[in-house]
Amino acid sequence: MNYSPNTSPGYKHILKKVWFIVIALVSFIHAKSQDVYLSTNGTVSFFSETPLENIDAVTNQAVGALNVKTKSVFFKAKMSTFEFKKSLMQEHFNENYMESEKYPFATFNGSINEDVDLTLDSTYEVTVTGKFSLHGIDQDRTIPGTIVVKNGSIEVTSAFDVMVSDHEIKIPSVVSQNIAETVRVKVYAEMMPTRENAK
Repeated sequence: MNYSPNTSPGYKHILKKVWFIVIALVSFIHAKSQDVYLSTNGTVSFFSETPLENIDAVTNQAVGALNVKTKSVFFKAKMSTFEFKKSLMQEHFNENYMESEKYPFATFNGSINEDVDLTLDSTYEVTVTGKFSLHGIDQDRTIPGTIVVKNGSIEVTSAFDVMVSDHEIKIPSVVSQNIAETVRVKVYAEMMPTRENAK
């Protein structure tokens, strides 16, 4: 039986995304442990508001990393971990809209623009510029956020809008009035130094 490697565009795209995530994580791993803060239970939620129906979902399994020296930021959320109030909506979200088997993750990889010293306890209002990937579509984004450094931990919060059409997410016309064209996304993560996570 001859083995023929999968060369379909979809398979190649998945490999590309996997390597992107691996490279991003490796860059953090090779940094000094005292410079890197990590969260493996970050919260990502989104909210869609229309006159007919509001839709919201949340995951508490997002992975986030912040290098306080290079000011690099990385977030990853697995699409299938988002939980909805209605199980049917969760099924449609994964199978029909996000195609979660084909595009399993949403990721953001960027750098803080402001000249801030994240080794000092304080609250910092920042913007982060980088690549936001969703449903297989990469976008250059600058996203606002708040970073609170206190007592050896770092809290990161952010809120931003995502246009459904920007990521080629197809909504059937029969339910188009139930899903907003713009979805509000919120992110929260409490990060600890990687040396603490390793304990």
